Amino acid sequence: MKSEKVTLHFVVITAILLMLALSRLLPHPFNFSPVAALALFGGAKYSNRFAAYLIPIAAVWISDLFLNFAFYGRFVAFYDGALVTYAAFAMIVLLGSKALKKFSAMNLLFTSLSASLLFFLVSNFGVWAFSGMYPLNTAGITACYAAAVPFFRNTLAGDLVYSFAVFYAFEWARLRFPLLNTAR
Repeated sequence: MKSEKVTLHFVVITAILLMLALSRLLPHPFNFSPVAALALFGGAKYSNRFAAYLIPIAAVWISDLFLNFAFYGRFVAFYDGALVTYAAFAMIVLLGSKALKKFSAMNLLFTSLSASLLFFLVSNFGVWAFSGMYPLNTAGITACYAAAVPFFRNTLAGDLVYSFAVFYAFEWARLRFPLLNTAR
């Protein structure tokens, strides 16, 4: 960030994103996570485009380090397909920055559902293309997406619950604390 002052708005948004990322470490159903909400919120609320991408993706990566440690028993900087997954997060940040310029329940609903679908399509494409679990043909990609369908319900539910919770909590806080309305 240039030489601009760090505002309360920036600090609060960053704290929310870090709390969302850390909440991934709590027990939860598979794929019911705050990741899409985190990316949408960062994209929608940061005016600094560099911060809008860097902070959400870094927060997810840091929480991934701890989750990978729990899964693999050691720190794994990038799992197979991680770059495709982070590219999906970047696309969701972009979606949030464009689609949520005007905040409304319908906008948030549409954008959250779009983020879920985008993540499903991109991340599972990465599994098909880079994991070696599926043949690199039409049957393989079809099998990959079919295997992912049971997890999509929790992805949708998590994205909707976390997105509505974080956006509406922030809107409530903005109304109660006018300092949060200052430049981002």
